[in-house]
Amino acid sequence: MAFDLEEQEQLDEFKAWWKQHGMKVILGVTVFLAAVGGWRAWQTWQHNQAAEASMLFDTAVQAASMNDVKSAKEVTARIMENQSSTAYATPAAWLAGRVNHDSGDLKSARAQYEYALEHADDDGLKQLARIRLAGIRFEDKDPVGALALLEGAFSPAFQSLAAQLKGDILAEQGKTADARAAYKLALEKLDDKSSLKPLLEIRLDGLGG
Repeated sequence: MAFDLEEQEQLDEFKAWWKQHGMKVILGVTVFLAAVGGWRAWQTWQHNQAAEASMLFDTAVQAASMNDVKSAKEVTARIMENQSSTAYATPAAWLAGRVNHDSGDLKSARAQYEYALEHADDDGLKQLARIRLAGIRFEDKDPVGALALLEGAFSPAFQSLAAQLKGDILAEQGKTADARAAYKLALEKLDDKSSLKPLLEIRLDGLGG
């Protein structure tokens, strides 16, 4: 009987505690469940966004490979506008820049490469965007801006490409010695079997000396 009385006392104490704190507990649990539900919904949304961006990017790449400039531009624009938080936004901008450049729209290409340079998380894409943007500035009669983009370090995969472009700019400016040094660096960084090597040797020979 003592055990029953003890249980009753504990029950009465719990009822009193619940009367005082019950609403706080319910509110806390509700907030926690809402937060968990919100987080899961956010994760689902992110996953769906990434999946859609992936399919759109594949479509854009296919359109670009088929020289369907209009479709490539439209699809990459959709990715950059609607899936800007995904990992495909920067590659889409880079692809749009290439498509615009190949079609002769330097102004749009420059804007897309600037977007890629600003938003790229991947260092390789950032370096490639720098080189592409430098090339466009060079074509757009801005050699100083182009050379500024080529300053700083490049990873081995991009050193030859950056040095070659730098050599082209310096040669155009009449800075023969500097251009020669840039072309030599580009040759050093190239693989012996690269198809670019003969072209670089021709450029270097053309400088004389």
